[in-house]
Amino acid sequence: MQTQVLGLSVDSEPCLLAWAESLDGITYPLLSDFFPHGEIAQTYGVLRSEGHSERAIFVIDKQGIIRYAQVYDIDKQPDNEELLRVLAEVDPQAAATAPSIDASLEAEPAADVVMYCTPWCPACKRARNYLDELGVEFVEINIARNHAAAEQVRQWADGNATTPTFNVKGKIIVQFDKRSINEALGLPDHF
Repeated sequence: MQTQVLGLSVDSEPCLLAWAESLDGITYPLLSDFFPHGEIAQTYGVLRSEGHSERAIFVIDKQGIIRYAQVYDIDKQPDNEELLRVLAEVDPQAAATAPSIDASLEAEPAADVVMYCTPWCPACKRARNYLDELGVEFVEINIARNHAAAEQVRQWADGNATTPTFNVKGKIIVQFDKRSINEALGLPDHF
C-alpha cells in the first residue's frame, strides 16, 4: 500500500531523538509539534489543556481528507488490523496486493520467565535490567509486533495492553512488580 507513517509529538526535537534512540531506532519519521507548542495537535483536536497531546491515530488520504480518527487511552496499543482495514477501504486496489498478517498465537517459548513488552516502555527497560541483575534468563515477546500476544496480554490485564506483563513459571504478573517476580522465582526480597 502506498502509505506513509509519521509520528508527531508535542515534544522537542532533542527529546524525540532521545526517544527514538531508546527504541534502538524506528522506521518512520518523527515530527516535532513543539513550536508553536501543539499547534498541529490543537488543529486536530487532540491537545489537552495542560499542554500534552492525546495518543491518537489519523488516516489521511492523498486529497488531505481525514478518513479515520481514533483517540486511544495511553495504556492501549492501537489495533494494527483495524488500521489495515481502514487503509484497505481508502485504497482497495493496493490492499488486494498487500501481504497479509498472521495473527495466530504461536506457542509461548519454553522458558521460566516470559516478558511481554514493547521496545519503548520504560518499565520494560527497568524489568530487563532487574532480571539481568538477578542473572535470570528470560524471553521477550514484543506485543507491538505480535497481535495475538497483545490480545493475550489484554486478557490477563483486564482489557489493557499493559507492559511489561510476565509469565513466571506459570504465574501471570501484570506490570513490573519486583516482589511478585521474586516470589514466583522463589527468590528472597532484596531491593
